[in-house]
Amino acid sequence: MVEEVFRWDTSRVATRRTLYVLAHATFAVTMVAEAASIPLGMGLQPAADTWLYALFALVQGLAGLAILRRHPGHPIGWLFLLATLVSSVMGDLGLAYGLRAQERGWPHGDLPMVLGLTAWLAGAVALPLTLLLFPDGRLPGRRWRLAVVPVLLGPAIAFPGWSLNPKLGSEFSDGTNPYAVPALPTDALFVTGMTIIALGLVLGAVAVVWRLRRSSGEVHQQLKWFAFAAAVAAVILPLSGVFWLTSPLAHVAAELAGMGVPAAAGVAILRYRLYDIDLVINRTLVYGSLTVVLGLSYAAVAILLGTSLGRGSAWVTAAATLVVALAFRPVRARIQDVVDRRFDRRRWDAVHRMDGFLERLAAGRAEPEDVVPLLRSLVGDDTLELAGRTPDVRHGHLAPEQSALLNELLSRGTLAVEMVGLRSELRLQLAEVEESRARIVQAGDRERRRIERDLHDGAQQRLVSIGLALRHAQHQLATGTGQVDQTLEASIAEIGETIDELRQLTHGLPPAQLDAGLAPAFHELARRSPVPVEVAVVRERFDRGVEAAAYFVGCEALTNAVKHAGATHIDLRAQRSNGSLVVQVNDDGAGGADPRSGTGLRGLADRVSAVGGTLTIASRPGGGTQLTAELPCGS
Repeated sequence: MVEEVFRWDTSRVATRRTLYVLAHATFAVTMVAEAASIPLGMGLQPAADTWLYALFALVQGLAGLAILRRHPGHPIGWLFLLATLVSSVMGDLGLAYGLRAQERGWPHGDLPMVLGLTAWLAGAVALPLTLLLFPDGRLPGRRWRLAVVPVLLGPAIAFPGWSLNPKLGSEFSDGTNPYAVPALPTDALFVTGMTIIALGLVLGAVAVVWRLRRSSGEVHQQLKWFAFAAAVAAVILPLSGVFWLTSPLAHVAAELAGMGVPAAAGVAILRYRLYDIDLVINRTLVYGSLTVVLGLSYAAVAILLGTSLGRGSAWVTAAATLVVALAFRPVRARIQDVVDRRFDRRRWDAVHRMDGFLERLAAGRAEPEDVVPLLRSLVGDDTLELAGRTPDVRHGHLAPEQSALLNELLSRGTLAVEMVGLRSELRLQLAEVEESRARIVQAGDRERRRIERDLHDGAQQRLVSIGLALRHAQHQLATGTGQVDQTLEASIAEIGETIDELRQLTHGLPPAQLDAGLAPAFHELARRSPVPVEVAVVRERFDRGVEAAAYFVGCEALTNAVKHAGATHIDLRAQRSNGSLVVQVNDDGAGGADPRSGTGLRGLADRVSAVGGTLTIASRPGGGTQLTAELPCGS
């Protein structure tokens, strides 16, 4: 948007490149003239003035050059640059040469002297024109063209009234103005010109206020920057004029206030988004008022105590300092409240509503979650949310002033915000616990129904069949009829199948020994073993399925080592490594174990694979067996 406002048609004057080079050349000439004026005029005028004039030229010149580097045809940039050129070449360098010429008798010193004493009128043109043209380089409207007349006419009338006035002779060593024209009404011309200049300044100030009241968005922010600097200058420059002849500080204050105008203009045009002008204005008013109040308080205490203790007493200074220190915080808070109420009503209302909410929260009359709708209302964003324990603030696109207000409100309401985060996290954890409990109950119910169904359809039916067969065998024994042996053989075979079916039915159920953890369960296995077992197991708890798989690995490996390998010593270890629970069983038995033979090791491999693990067996005849299971358990 700003780029569009400052899109200048420079084709009628010169190319962009030409303007770019011309701006840099003008700045370079200005700085050379200023650099030459410092040693030339040093000692002939107050050193503070010499350096302040140079600093002013540097600030205003840089502001103009910075604007022209971005927008080569911007009138305000050229106003700053050309006014600085005139001020440096005619004012600082010309005056320095004239003073030095008077001292050493150099030729042609009178004209530079007069021009140097008159160069300040260039600022009388540049300042009101800047007020009229800021920020886009255009007048506020066609009717405002008339306002340019006093801006140009005033300095034109004041110039002869000042430069040709015999009274200017007081600045010359011989007391005579060589260009004085006694016949001219120079005093009247000067007063008339200054009156018209004042009118031009008033019209410029009115233009700024007029734009400010009718602007919005980016232009409004730019105007705030410039209006602030202009207001500071409007307060300081008249005061410094009053004390100009009595206090050197008046010179310093005037120059610094004058520098603020081009500096603020440059910032407003180029970089205003980087800085919060409302905060700058607020803090300036607060700390300026605070300085005045505390300074007066210090003086009052010092005067009151000085009458009784003596002005030179150290106790007076100490007491006055103590009073100021104690009063700083409450006085600052009070002034801040007054400034916010008068100049930033929205912030004042928001802060007071937040403080009121915090008081209700502390008294138990409000809930922490009520801070969310309160923040939405105060900031003006219905999408604002607080999420997480920190918590994260989620919102739509906020303007800079909204974002600044939100940050301040969050800072003041830290307690409520953290309570919202903690309670939100607690609700999430409770919901997860409830969901987990529901899943456990559902899984238990499904498992119970499966076992009931399998028992009813399988083992129970087989047991009923075995009971009937045994009753039949009893009948055969009693009557001496039939083949009892065959009936009993069939019943025994049926019992074996029932045992296998029950074993398959209980496959996958975690053993009760794991209730206390994997380490106690492995130590229990070692105690029941008929051969010595050395156990080294991590005390950490793992997922129930992982612990069950690890336990069955240990059980099967110990059983095989004792029953089939004839081992005399067994090492049983379980440790976490690289995100896995590694279970390792070493024995000194016969070795030669083959996972392909028998169902025990195959079933163990299936169990390990079911939890995403791997099972490896190293067993050579006569060299013992090493069984290793790696079970993923997370990081």
